[in-house]
Amino acid sequence: MQGLDFSSIAPELILLGLATVLLLLELVIKRKEYIAVLALVGVLTAFFSLSTKGGSFADVFEIDAYSYVFKVIFLVNLTLAILLSIRYMKVKNSSSGEYYSLLVFSTVGMMLMVSATNLMLIYLGLELMALSTYILAGFIRHDKHSTEAAIKYFLMGAFSTAIILYGMSLLYGTTGTMDIARIGAYIHYKGLAGNPLLLISMVLFIVSFGFKVAAVPFHMWAPDVYEGAPTSVTAFMSVGPKAAGFAVLAKVLLTVFPSMIDNWSVIVTGLAILTMLVGNLLALAQSNLKRMLAYSSIAHAGYVLLGLVPGSAEGVLGIMTYLFIYMFMNIGAFSILILLTTQDCKCETLNDLEGLAKTHPFVAAIMLVFMFSLAGIPPTGGFIGKFSIFLSLLHAQHRWLAIAAVLFSAISAFYYLRVVMYMYMRQPEVARPDTGITDSFALRLALSVSLVMTLMLGIMPQQLIDSMRHMFRFI
Repeated sequence: MQGLDFSSIAPELILLGLATVLLLLELVIKRKEYIAVLALVGVLTAFFSLSTKGGSFADVFEIDAYSYVFKVIFLVNLTLAILLSIRYMKVKNSSSGEYYSLLVFSTVGMMLMVSATNLMLIYLGLELMALSTYILAGFIRHDKHSTEAAIKYFLMGAFSTAIILYGMSLLYGTTGTMDIARIGAYIHYKGLAGNPLLLISMVLFIVSFGFKVAAVPFHMWAPDVYEGAPTSVTAFMSVGPKAAGFAVLAKVLLTVFPSMIDNWSVIVTGLAILTMLVGNLLALAQSNLKRMLAYSSIAHAGYVLLGLVPGSAEGVLGIMTYLFIYMFMNIGAFSILILLTTQDCKCETLNDLEGLAKTHPFVAAIMLVFMFSLAGIPPTGGFIGKFSIFLSLLHAQHRWLAIAAVLFSAISAFYYLRVVMYMYMRQPEVARPDTGITDSFALRLALSVSLVMTLMLGIMPQQLIDSMRHMFRFI
């Protein structure tokens, strides 16, 4: 066993200490905004402690370029979620220190998952992430929709966890080890690619993480949970847990089951097509903005799944690029909903956006940018994210998949542009209440960062792509 190099897990230790301190401060600090500010300081400290040099901890935890990129996504997502939450939780009269502590605990679970080289540590990280997110989904206790969302999320999450544990038990029983690299080597050298137990285990992993990333037909929890959970929590879990699920799924398929790519690529292809189809078609029928963004998120999961099909480094690069860009445009869209939320108006339906271009033209223009980006319209970041996935498919000679994805993307433009139509071409039925648009510096900061990054990654994407290629030293 290698030594206990605590510098390798410094970001995780910092965040664990931060989450514990935030729980204690809840008892002595009355103004919860101060707790949020301390949380931001702690997250920035953890961010700057991330190492790009590599390292490991006790043979179960490894620092590499792959985990580094995803940890950056998790920490930026956490930072933006905290900024969004300060105003939203105050409006909902539910601001408390344990809320921010749960956000941090959930992020620690994600970071453990992507650095884990052992199946058991993957499971522990998954549970830490999931349990924290279940509580966050039902955090507004006086809201029955929030409570319903938490119960549904918990039940479906527990079901998927049981599936992954069964898959892990089959892997351990067949290979005698929990180390994912050793499992992959054992399957390859022993010629076990056609072993029925391993095939079942592979399917169970795909099914379980299909639940986590809301891929069809394992998506049934997402619309209700996204709609019922607090909007700030919906923004957080639409990016972080989804990215963690894709990170682990890609690592398991490419490290444990590389010799079985002919089997799992067919399954992933079918899931991707079904996910894009169902997500986009059902989004067309939604009038609730959070449900629409939930089905939109399901469709985007389909695009990301396409990056796994080639089983190549370029496909993985496309997945990371897509998720990094998706984080800003998706959180930006939810930021607008939070910005327009008051105690009298939830701003959760298309009708709530009627005439926004006349009452708040700048806010409408920003929302337009995020809708264009989610639709993949240049020169926004969403176009670059989809282009990176499509390019990996073309290089792997999967032209028909790329064409299908472009067609589904064209369908998605309808419901994104419908939001624009309501903002610019409809008259509001009732006077819009004051949104307090200038009363939250934190929310404006999150919105500004999301907007700038969405545009910058669309106009000047080469720096992001080149930096990732340099880290992985391929292509």
